Amino acid sequence: MPLYHLYSLTNWSHCVSAVEQRKQQSLRGQPTAVVQYNSWQGGGLIAVSYEARKFGVKRSMRGDEAKKVCPEIHLVQVPVARGKADLNSYRNAGSEVVAILARKGRCERASIDEVYLDLTIAAEAMLADNPPECLETISDEVVKSHVLGLEEVGSDAREKVRHWLTRSDASRRDKLLACGALIVAELRLQVLEETEFTCSAGIAHNKMLAKLASGMNKPAQQTVVPFSSVSKLLGTLPIKKMKQLGGKLGTSLQIDLGVNTVGDLLQFSEEKLQEYYGVNSGSWLWNTARGINGEEVKGRLLPNSHGSGKTFPGPRALKTVASVEKWLGGLCEELSERLQSDLEQNKRIAHTLTLHAQAYKSNDADSFKKFPSKSCPIRYGTSKIKEDALSLFQAGLREYLGLYNVKTSGNQNSHWGITGLSVSASKIVAIPSGTCSIMKYFHNQEESCPQVKLSNEKFIQDAPLLSPSGSEGREEDKETKHFIPLNRQEKDKEMCKEKGFLLAIEQLPKKETLICSSPDAEVYREWEKNQTESSGDYLTEKNRDSLS
Repeated sequence: MPLYHLYSLTNWSHCVSAVEQRKQQSLRGQPTAVVQYNSWQGGGLIAVSYEARKFGVKRSMRGDEAKKVCPEIHLVQVPVARGKADLNSYRNAGSEVVAILARKGRCERASIDEVYLDLTIAAEAMLADNPPECLETISDEVVKSHVLGLEEVGSDAREKVRHWLTRSDASRRDKLLACGALIVAELRLQVLEETEFTCSAGIAHNKMLAKLASGMNKPAQQTVVPFSSVSKLLGTLPIKKMKQLGGKLGTSLQIDLGVNTVGDLLQFSEEKLQEYYGVNSGSWLWNTARGINGEEVKGRLLPNSHGSGKTFPGPRALKTVASVEKWLGGLCEELSERLQSDLEQNKRIAHTLTLHAQAYKSNDADSFKKFPSKSCPIRYGTSKIKEDALSLFQAGLREYLGLYNVKTSGNQNSHWGITGLSVSASKIVAIPSGTCSIMKYFHNQEESCPQVKLSNEKFIQDAPLLSPSGSEGREEDKETKHFIPLNRQEKDKEMCKEKGFLLAIEQLPKKETLICSSPDAEVYREWEKNQTESSGDYLTEKNRDSLS
């Protein structure tokens, strides 16, 4: 019997505005928006409550425009520290929610307001001990679930959901989904009771489908995706809406293959997609079109990295090294505080400091976003981080200006401007067990990398490209079932570069190659092999049964 994993993607409804409504109870149920500290035209909106959205207020608006659309709206200014938005209260609120969700399974915090939850063990236990068909009552919160593919029109919509959840003749796959719906509904109620936040959720057999489903019915609702309805979910989904396909790879699919929806990919064989995009990317596209994804919940409650950044649009662009140095001071101070807090609370340390910037050069529209990111080994302490970040910026600036054959001296900016600046700390790991002294550990680290002098750029490197999921490159995984020879990997990399997109072998999620040997993938391969004519529906009733 194959093991069917079960996942949920839960997001708490507009975390930023919800936190402000919790702070000020008078705002609860009222149209509310959180605005930037910059008061020009009422400030830019960074979060909008559902109550305000009903009146047509959007995040792209500024405060004055929002008031015209909704005169009753309450505008709350985001907390400010060091001349920029202070998001700590929102991060802490997210941690409250994660702590509750983690009671039922392994969690992976995806963002400030999203978390993946692996429900496999909890759902299997419920199915064995107290399956849904044996329950005498099912809560109203559960029967309010949306089951994709189930007709919801009419007064008996909830009864249809109740019947679907309690079918004794359902496949094991669907029974696990029913268990997941019960578990997630209970967790959402606990989050509401303990934090006052409402949550929406998607429940499916892989992370990709759970992510798509989580946004289908908001606010404070949950959506279940039976495998028989995957074709309905993906068939008309615009290709650019799929994770990892919003950039150049998605554009290439549209231009080169005429693919506008995820369902359009079904017309191409795996071999054809591999021919265009390489072995790994081609297989990933083939599986994605069929709703197959082998990425697992990584069991991460803590962030993989810490960062601090700020944008400087239009006339506020930074045009001298001195102004960049001033802002780097505040950004590095915030980063240092977060690193120190992580060290004290979680006994973790970071190893790499990276500087990112967005820049422009006058009279050169193509120069946007080409400022090279730079990284180096991190040294703890605010002053050291500031010193190294400035050296990284100067190294990147010299390379950036060199790309356009421009020479500068002193603070003369040669008509360049910085429109975005950020520093981040990554490669965060737990301090090895048995370390008796943190100071001694840092001393040993400094001895292994003595005198990090960035002025000569000995330790400065181009920041590595990461996959859309944040995984770093690799050449071989001992668990990989679909191994690609190194010479073929290099060929695929060159193909990716020639086509102008960067979804190369090492940029795919580490577990993606495992999906080629999953039960779902093998059923699809056998079915396509034996298919003699197209039926217009890639998942027939017979094959649905074989997947149950």
